[in-house]
Amino acid sequence: MSTIQKLSIFVCHFMFLSLNPFKITFTSARSQGEALIQWKNSLVHSPTSLESWSVENINNLCNWTSVACDSAGMVSELNLLSSNINGTLSELDFTSIANLTRFDVKNNSLNGPIPVAIGSLSKLVYLDLSDNYFKGNIPSELGRLPELRYLNLFNNNLSGTITYQVSTLQKLWYLDLSCNKLDSPDWSKFLAMPLLRHLSLANNSLTLRFPGFIQDCRNLTFLDLSVNNLTGPIPESVFTNLGQLQYLNLTNNSFQGPLSPNISKLSKLINLHLGTNKLNGPIPESIGFLSDLETLELCENSFENKIPSSLGQLTKLQKLDLHSNRLNSTIPFELGSCSNLTFLALAENKLTGELPLSLSNLTKISELGLSHNLLSGEILPSLISNWTNLISLQLQFNSFTGKIPPEVGLLRKLNLLYLFNNKLSGPIPSEIGSLENLTQLDLSTNKLLGSIPLTLWGMKNLKVLQLFQNNLKGTIPEDIGNLTSILYLSLDSNRLYGELPESISWLTNLQGFSLFSNKFSGRIPQEFGRYIPQLNYVSFANNSFSGELPHQLCSGFALEMFTVNGNNFTGSLPACLRNCSGLNRVRLDGNQFTGSITNAFGVHPNLKFINLMDNQFIGEISPDWGECKILTNLRMDRNRISGEIPAELGKLTELQLLTLDSNKLTGTIPSELGNLKKLFKLNLSNNHLSGPIPRNISGLLELQFLDLSKNSLTGTTPKELGNCNKLLSLNLNHNKLSGDLPGELGSLDVLQYSLDLSSNSISGKIPPELGRLISLENINLSHNNLSGEIPTTLLQMISLYSFDFSYNELTGSVPIAGPFQNASQEAFAGNSGLCANIKGLPPCDSVSTSKSSRRHTIKLVLGITLPVFAVLASTVAASFACRHQRNQLDKEAEGRKFEHSESIWNTIERRFKFGDIVKATEDFNERYCIGKGGSGSVYIAELPTGQVVAVKKLNIPDSIDIEVINRKSFENEILMLTEVRHRNIIKLHGSCSHKGLMYLVYEYMARGSLKSALYGEEGRVELGWAKRVKIVQGLAHAVAYLHHDCFPPVIHRDISLSNVLLEAGFEPKLSDFGTARLLDPNSSNWTAVVGSYGYMAPELALTMRLTDKCDVYSFGVVALEVMMGRHPGELLNPLSSSSTLSPGNREMCLKDLLDQRLPPPTGKIAEEVVFIVRMGLACTNIEAESRPTMCLLAQELSARTQACLSEPLGSITVSKLTKYQK
Repeated sequence: MSTIQKLSIFVCHFMFLSLNPFKITFTSARSQGEALIQWKNSLVHSPTSLESWSVENINNLCNWTSVACDSAGMVSELNLLSSNINGTLSELDFTSIANLTRFDVKNNSLNGPIPVAIGSLSKLVYLDLSDNYFKGNIPSELGRLPELRYLNLFNNNLSGTITYQVSTLQKLWYLDLSCNKLDSPDWSKFLAMPLLRHLSLANNSLTLRFPGFIQDCRNLTFLDLSVNNLTGPIPESVFTNLGQLQYLNLTNNSFQGPLSPNISKLSKLINLHLGTNKLNGPIPESIGFLSDLETLELCENSFENKIPSSLGQLTKLQKLDLHSNRLNSTIPFELGSCSNLTFLALAENKLTGELPLSLSNLTKISELGLSHNLLSGEILPSLISNWTNLISLQLQFNSFTGKIPPEVGLLRKLNLLYLFNNKLSGPIPSEIGSLENLTQLDLSTNKLLGSIPLTLWGMKNLKVLQLFQNNLKGTIPEDIGNLTSILYLSLDSNRLYGELPESISWLTNLQGFSLFSNKFSGRIPQEFGRYIPQLNYVSFANNSFSGELPHQLCSGFALEMFTVNGNNFTGSLPACLRNCSGLNRVRLDGNQFTGSITNAFGVHPNLKFINLMDNQFIGEISPDWGECKILTNLRMDRNRISGEIPAELGKLTELQLLTLDSNKLTGTIPSELGNLKKLFKLNLSNNHLSGPIPRNISGLLELQFLDLSKNSLTGTTPKELGNCNKLLSLNLNHNKLSGDLPGELGSLDVLQYSLDLSSNSISGKIPPELGRLISLENINLSHNNLSGEIPTTLLQMISLYSFDFSYNELTGSVPIAGPFQNASQEAFAGNSGLCANIKGLPPCDSVSTSKSSRRHTIKLVLGITLPVFAVLASTVAASFACRHQRNQLDKEAEGRKFEHSESIWNTIERRFKFGDIVKATEDFNERYCIGKGGSGSVYIAELPTGQVVAVKKLNIPDSIDIEVINRKSFENEILMLTEVRHRNIIKLHGSCSHKGLMYLVYEYMARGSLKSALYGEEGRVELGWAKRVKIVQGLAHAVAYLHHDCFPPVIHRDISLSNVLLEAGFEPKLSDFGTARLLDPNSSNWTAVVGSYGYMAPELALTMRLTDKCDVYSFGVVALEVMMGRHPGELLNPLSSSSTLSPGNREMCLKDLLDQRLPPPTGKIAEEVVFIVRMGLACTNIEAESRPTMCLLAQELSARTQACLSEPLGSITVSKLTKYQK
């Protein structure tokens, strides 16, 4: 809107005022008094201070409390600040007090709308309605107060848009509308307010961009727009027009873009608050020209690059807050020149380097926060000794080394000291005990040694003491009882030992007490908990405690987390547990508890996890468990619990894991368990359950592990189990199941670990649909009444490496191809009608072998071998044509050869044309090249069908001898890959030979190699611990398949990060078989040195002897590299006598070895990571014979899907991981 238009609005508004919309009322002093008395009587609460407002005193109006009069004796001011008034303004007749110049009702309890009648106070100069409960809109009538200079509506419940009439108050110098619920208006209707010096619109619901009228309010000294939802860049005109600003606060909005270098033009700024926005780019150096600046807040943005050294010029600066940005420089030395700093926050950036010595000049510093960075070096005594005014020192989550300086004892004002998650070593200085004002001390997750200083036990004001995950040793003395203010005490994951002193029972303010993973022994003091009513977290887990738990441990019924697993506790549980309604997590597993659990627990609505396994509990499972509505894990396995499984467990709709195995449970499986839609593991095995398997178990669509084995279940195997399409393992063995085996089980296409229905009474034929289980690794149908032939479709089960069909009534010939090619007699024993060329079984002859079976076998063999002969024939033909071309004897033959190369033979019934690939790559142009290796280059090609493939182009030199070698390698690769069907091995789509070159067409992996993912941005952002574990597991299965399921076995010879490709979901695919050799187990396999540097087994370079153990070594290196985020060369030493582990690395803490770009793993993932590192170290043993087999490794990795870490990550050293047994 133009200036002329705005002026027109103002003139019209002024004329409108001149018409005086309010009736002019001539009043007397008496009528003013009566109006005030009437309003007072309408109030909900009238304070005693207004007693003078009475009819009896009406002639003394000008002497009433809070009333002031003008020279004519008329009321001119009402000053009711903080008068404890409760009511509304609706009964106050403003027309009777028209001479009012000041109306102040700040800090009362007035509510309701702001009366429009206030607009009649044409002489009003000062209006303060702040700190009340007014609601509704700001009345536009306020724009009819032409003399108003001060308007304060702060901290009410006003809503709606801000009326533009406010901007017509051209004499206004103070406007505060903050802390309401106001919305953005059409700012274009607002006039400039040339006299406005103070403007606050903070803490409302303003949206859209920066209000445009503000930039024309050139006399502003105070501007606060914080805590709104304003967006867009900060206008340049703010910096160029508002040169009088002393205070600017735009905190908690969504302003974005870089901060203008013109910020320096706000030369009078004293306070600058721009935190919690989306500002980015560098912090401008020009900010150092704001010489009067005392407060600078740029926190919680996306500022990057360095901290400007020009900040050192801000000698008046008292507060500097840059935390939570992306700053990645060192701390500038010049910052030490800001000698008036009392508050410095640089936390949560990427700052590196050591603390500059110049920071010792910050003698006034009281709060220093440098946490969550990459700072290193020692904490120097010269720094600490000068910071004697410190109240808070936070250096956690860095890489500081060395000892904690004893000079820390000089910081007598210190309340909070956080040094956790660093690499500090040495003892805890006893001088810390002299910090009498210290309330919080956290030195956890370091490498501190020695005993806990006795002086620490005398810190009577200490509320939080965290020393966990160090190497502290010694006992806890009776002096711990002096910590009378302690709320949270964590000493877990150290090497502390001995018995707990009785004095812990007198820590009456204690709320959290954690001692897990130490070496404590003896009994818990029996008075512990009796006098500690607020105790809500207790952990004694993984120690050697014995005896009974204190009976009054939870006497305050406040317990929420209680873990005592992994000890030798005996006896019954404390009765008070039943009444702890706030219980959230309970672990009692791995003890020797006895007693009944029938009534040990009550209804716990907040309980999420409980584990009672591996004890000697008796009694029955209470129906009350069904009321723990948010329970996710319920484990009671391996006890002596009896009775039936209560149907009420079906109410636990959040339950994910239910294990009741190895008890004495009877009765049937409740059909209500079919309601547990989130259940992924159900184990009821090894009980005395009977009756049929409920059909509605098919509704458990998230189920991955189902074990009902070793019971007395009857009836048939439910075909509905085929609907549980996420099942990985199904175990129903040792029951009394009968009837046919349902073919619907073949729909479990992700079934991987086990299908076990052995030791039942199942009859009928083996369903051919089971052949669709191409991921299955173990199948056991033994000890049943199965009949008929073994379906040849089972040869499609390419992942199968363990099978048992023994002791049935099967007939016909045993298939001897695919997964059964190395079958043993034991897998088929007890089937009198079976025959095979397997030792221990009768041979098949023309009489005993059915013609039908033979026809099936012939078809299968032809289906496998004809494509192989086709490849060999095409390769030989191509070679023959190349030699004729070279001799130029038959040009027509060359033409025919090219025709043959137009069709690319493939294994999945697709056909490509060589011309399509040439066209898609523009004749193999370099810009389509996505990788190069010793055997050739790889190109990306999009075919006419839209399919994207990777084409490997193998170069063949002119030398005939080398050509033959390369061609044989090519044939080996083709023959081997045509038979490979594994989800973790790259698929070969086709191949051809043309003009002296050979080509392979593979499936294309969009994410590229594991190497690029690990060392790129994905390694930090997307490649978390769970994905890394999944990658190592998949790679292990791939290599195991090559070694143990291919005949002859295949050695890859070049396993490295570059040869592992990733699907979109991070599923690994092993690639590059260009150097693969077929291994004859009876040959010596002497070969040339091959493989990638850093991944080759040490014996290969020395002996030139290639074995499957060479692949195991390479796999181990890759596994370690994936976990460490870097090549493990620093960890391995080929000259070590018994292991490749360097002696100097044996005591390295595992958490320091892992990829530091990720937070440490926790829970189940932590156990899997630990196992993979242990496995990787075993694989890289210098003695090849001592390395485990890939088959064993794959099995072990699969079996650890539900493991739990036996000790904390911080206490595990590398030396503890070298005890892996094959």
